Amino acid sequence: MRTVVGIGEALWDCLPEGRKFGGAPTNFAYHCGQFGLDAWAASAVGDDALGHEILGICRDAGLQVVCPEVPYETGTVQVTLDKNGIPLYDIKTGVAWDNIPYTRELADLARRADAVCWGSLAQRSYVSRNTIRSFIEDMPKDALKVFDINLRQNFFTKEVIESSLQMCNVLKINDEELVTVSRVFGALPESDDDFDTIWQRIDFEGKCRAILTKYDLQMLILTCGVNGSYVFTPDGEVSQQGTPKVEVADTVGAGDSFTATFVSSLLLGKCVKEAHERAVKVSAFVCTQHGAMPLIPASLK
Repeated sequence: MRTVVGIGEALWDCLPEGRKFGGAPTNFAYHCGQFGLDAWAASAVGDDALGHEILGICRDAGLQVVCPEVPYETGTVQVTLDKNGIPLYDIKTGVAWDNIPYTRELADLARRADAVCWGSLAQRSYVSRNTIRSFIEDMPKDALKVFDINLRQNFFTKEVIESSLQMCNVLKINDEELVTVSRVFGALPESDDDFDTIWQRIDFEGKCRAILTKYDLQMLILTCGVNGSYVFTPDGEVSQQGTPKVEVADTVGAGDSFTATFVSSLLLGKCVKEAHERAVKVSAFVCTQHGAMPLIPASLK
């Protein structure tokens, strides 16, 4: 059985309809587990009621964790939704997942992992950033190392982005993040224009292929919301998929389910196009549900 790991934040999403357990790496691991993989979430929680509840939920969901209790409170995020169901986040700082220790158990997991997924958010702190780097360095050389960039608020730097690009072999990024990264690296000037105006003006495929080449990536996945998604590979091919029209409950966790489905499908022997098609269908389904961790119907698996 192939082993996959989501490493980074484990927290409570405090949504308008109530509190839900979440965090992008944990969402990723949960959905990989639904495809029958040996899925693990690696993070840290506090020795408090919220932390104990997270560990209980993971046990009940069958999600395996390396999640030690540390002397910091368990993380929370206040999530509000705009009129289009797009989440807006207020992320508390100085919490448990900012202080993930690199334990022997985590090092053992790294050495047998076939894939890992991480983002920029958990690297806002020195401790967790070093743990993520150590984990990736201890993985097999041929493993999938997926940087799902997930830029949040101001919790990223040029150095964090570049070091992760150097460690990964697969990058997942959305259209707005591509504009932000282009500005951070000086490839796109600052502008007061709105996003749609900027997006029409830039050569998005050229920028994706430049990143793909510069960092010697196996794949670059670009998601563009309602405007579809793309997978670029070094051979010049591109997989393009439209976004299905569905009745959106919220989009919390939809991107994580996309990444998990794509990675799981590759590990289960699907080609890039098949993995992409399935990822689009699963993420569209997740958009019809409330929260980040709905059960995926058998028909989509």
